[in-house]
Amino acid sequence: MTEDRSNTVLLTDRAWPDDSVERAVIETAGFRLVSGPPEPAPAAAIEALVAQHQPAAILTCWAPVSAAAIADATALRVVARMGVGLDNIAVAAATDHGVLVTNVPDYCVEEVSDHAVGLVLAWTRGLVGADRAVRAGRWDPAGARLRRLSTLTCGVVGFGRIGRASAAKLRALGARVLVSDPSATDTGNVPVVEFDELLAGSDVVVLHAPLTGATRHLIGARELARMRPGALLVNVSRGGLVDTEALVASLRAGHLGGAGLDVLEEEPSVPAELLEHPGVVITPHIAFSSDASVVELRRSAAEEVVRVLRGETPRYPCNQSSTIPYGVSL
Repeated sequence: MTEDRSNTVLLTDRAWPDDSVERAVIETAGFRLVSGPPEPAPAAAIEALVAQHQPAAILTCWAPVSAAAIADATALRVVARMGVGLDNIAVAAATDHGVLVTNVPDYCVEEVSDHAVGLVLAWTRGLVGADRAVRAGRWDPAGARLRRLSTLTCGVVGFGRIGRASAAKLRALGARVLVSDPSATDTGNVPVVEFDELLAGSDVVVLHAPLTGATRHLIGARELARMRPGALLVNVSRGGLVDTEALVASLRAGHLGGAGLDVLEEEPSVPAELLEHPGVVITPHIAFSSDASVVELRRSAAEEVVRVLRGETPRYPCNQSSTIPYGVSL
């Protein structure tokens, strides 16, 4: 039996145990779902899957959807990112081939902003270090070196949906908040400053920017040197925003006070110096996750595919322009 290429949706990978939510949406709409391996495969493996199934749509979580894969998929109409960032998709190639790219920018606003604020509070209150000490048999309340959040300035880099939520939550806890975002327009009462001014004026810097060619290593040796001595860096967006070697060097030198990281450049590889540093808290790329957000993400991404394959307008088309401002991403 010949496979109906106009009817096939390829799920490249997933960050959850099964494909039941995606399958229900796709098959109820009359289309056919083909699932690849759960773990994100290399670009060559995804290209082979695309060549084999020639899908009309690709649903992808973290697996790379390369320019070669897009060029080889003659029936392809849409690549739907199951997430916010688009750095694993060759967006320019998709645009050149008339293929829509979509994402789900609004599914984890509360989760990621909660996670960012949680990392800030863990640092100001010394929660992780205190827990480690007690578990190791040390009970030393006099040795605590804690901070009052309401006396600190928090700089938020990127003022999209999630950046706005983080800023509101930090302000509700009494912190002074600054914003740096070249595309920010209406920020209410939150001051907008130049990036270097934010770095120099903040006790905490929270990254809510996309990973693009322009933002890779947004935080490097120069930027870390401009941050206040003892400051905290929080990254819940993309690991590539931070130069890991420069971060390790700043922590080793005692200039940076700590880091709260949900993402790393080479996941899941974690440099030993980050693991050993008492001021570093690392979580395994889970800021987006909750029972509610994951189901919402899966359903919304699959529904975008159905809209496009039915000839309808997607809710969140992403490739009208090759430039992605801070405001549309994490």
